[in-house]
Amino acid sequence: MIYTVTLNPAVDKTVYVDNFTVDAVNRATSVRQDAGGKGINVSKTIQQLGGSSTAVAFLGGPSGSFIASALGEMGITVRAFAVDGSTRTNTKIVDLASKTYTDINEPGAAVSEELLSDALAILALEVNPGDIVVLSGSLPAGAPVDTYATWTRACRDAGARVFLDADGEALTRGIAAKPYLVKPNEVELGRMLGRELHETDEILDAARELVERGVEHVMVSMGGEGAVFASAKGSWRLRQPTVDVVSTVGAGDSVVAALAYATSEMMPLDEAVRLSMAVGAATVIRPGTEPARREDVDRLLDQVSVEVL
Repeated sequence: MIYTVTLNPAVDKTVYVDNFTVDAVNRATSVRQDAGGKGINVSKTIQQLGGSSTAVAFLGGPSGSFIASALGEMGITVRAFAVDGSTRTNTKIVDLASKTYTDINEPGAAVSEELLSDALAILALEVNPGDIVVLSGSLPAGAPVDTYATWTRACRDAGARVFLDADGEALTRGIAAKPYLVKPNEVELGRMLGRELHETDEILDAARELVERGVEHVMVSMGGEGAVFASAKGSWRLRQPTVDVVSTVGAGDSVVAALAYATSEMMPLDEAVRLSMAVGAATVIRPGTEPARREDVDRLLDQVSVEVL
């Protein structure tokens, strides 16, 4: 079973505006709302790939009800924990004419340490050895900076494989708990290690450094340049197909989703990383945070470049 955890979910509101101009009146060509948050995006993509997951999320108010309802309509199991206040709305302004993507993210509802502790205890009792737990996204107000480290240790103690996708101190603390897989981008990884990473060799060395610290698998995303994947079993330089980008929201989450799905299906590592790049490319051609379609993924698979390092 795959569990995705979204401690700070959001309704993703995507506004399409041609030639978006600051300090001026802009008229939207279209608007859409989706259930969002990084872990929720992972669950949506896993479902499209043919897998299943349980979305664990902290939800509150009308926005939280919208997310729970939207996921239910998709056939995704939701394990909701109620928070005071309302789940945030994140607004994405997409200008396809100028190819710009602007995010305006709200802070979200605060959570108590008691709620975090109760939710973790319930999850740790539910997971079984071999299950996958995906921890991803920003921490909500009220959550200690070592929250992901605490959740990683508890889920590992229960026998689960933990996938961590975070940034900043939450990522640094989480890595110390030795998750099964982490997915920083090259900027996040460089910031954590205290140095800038530009060349492929520099990124690969940094990824291998995390492997030496006890993280089994490290996927470093590089935006349009693809990714580097490192593990004790091998390392690869990955380049995704060239596609017409409609929305970049959720692209990184889709890569995590593909790796979690591939791991649950016991796919070989080289096939898993190829799938992740195809899913990432298939995601950015969809509007809003709409997940990749399986037919697009299958069409793009052969266009992924996989180089052994």
